[in-house]
Amino acid sequence: MTRSGFAGDDNITLLAKGVLLKGEIHVDGTVRIDGRLDGVIQTKGQVIIGEDGLVQGMITAGTVISSGRIKAKVTAMERVQLLKTATLIGEVHTPLFIMEEGAKMQGITDMGVTSWPEEQPKLPGSVRDLSAHRAKQVVVLDKDSRGEALR
Repeated sequence: MTRSGFAGDDNITLLAKGVLLKGEIHVDGTVRIDGRLDGVIQTKGQVIIGEDGLVQGMITAGTVISSGRIKAKVTAMERVQLLKTATLIGEVHTPLFIMEEGAKMQGITDMGVTSWPEEQPKLPGSVRDLSAHRAKQVVVLDKDSRGEALR
């Protein structure tokens, strides 16, 4: 059984609410920011920014989950997730970017897509061409006061 809410990670670095740190954090495990960091976070694990947390600078991590404020260049190897109270201003480089309704983001995102295929992907054999099933044109007839059809 895990005693913390950080996916079984026993190596947790916490910057508590009310604490201001100017500098760098380099760890292998989870970093939780509930205070303010002006600087750099670098970890292979998770960076979790609480509702009262603020990070200005640069974040490099496996996963970034935020419900606080970020003004930074963010690079995540797995994903960046902005919860409904989060605000992010800056650059995001990650293969998976998730934003809950209410989250705010201003900046640039790079999810590693450099081009798209020239051909549209082929549909599996069990999926038919939907255009063949489109409705046929319908002519609506008006009726006069006697109930006879008008064109």
